[in-house]
Amino acid sequence: MGVAKVTRNYQVTIPRDVRIMQSIHVGDTIVFSVEGERVEILKLKEDILEKAFGSWKEMKETGTDYVKRIRTEWETREKRIRRQK
Repeated sequence: MGVAKVTRNYQVTIPRDVRIMQSIHVGDTIVFSVEGERVEILKLKEDILEKAFGSWKEMKETGTDYVKRIRTEWETREKRIRRQK
């Protein structure tokens, strides 16, 4: 486990041992995954990106329709949570 300090520009240096263990090199793309209070930093593998690139072509709804549907679901969940309080 490595420790890094956040700079005034909100940048961090990935500790050497982590870079070696995860085979992170200059130019690699890093993904930040947030779940609750936990933040994971993952190296993005290019083959995953290539596989996901065409994932929308099989979808029947447009990107805009998808976003509207997700927002509606969020609003519904939020209303449920407010009623439970």
